[in-house]
Amino acid sequence: METPEARLKRMRMRSWRRGTKEMDMILGPWSDARLADLDQARLEIYERVLEENDQDLYLWVSGARPCPEEYRDLLAEIGAFARERHAQ
Repeated sequence: METPEARLKRMRMRSWRRGTKEMDMILGPWSDARLADLDQARLEIYERVLEENDQDLYLWVSGARPCPEEYRDLLAEIGAFARERHAQ
C-alpha cells in the first residue's frame, strides 16, 4: 500500500514530467506549492487530471476550451496560479 508521502511524491513527479514543457511549467510549480494542502477529495480529482492528455489540459487550464465539470474548480485554481506566477 502506498503511503501518503509516497503518493504526494509520485504526484509531484508526474506533475513535473508531463511530456510537454508547457504543462511541466504549469503543473510542476503548482504541485510544489499546493499539493500537500489538498484534502483527499481534491487529491483524487488531481490524480484523474494527471491521467488526462497534455494537449487537452493546456486548453482547459488556459480557458481556450471548457473542461469537464469535475475538474472546473481545480483547473481554475491551477490556471490562476500559473497566470499569477508568470505575471511577476
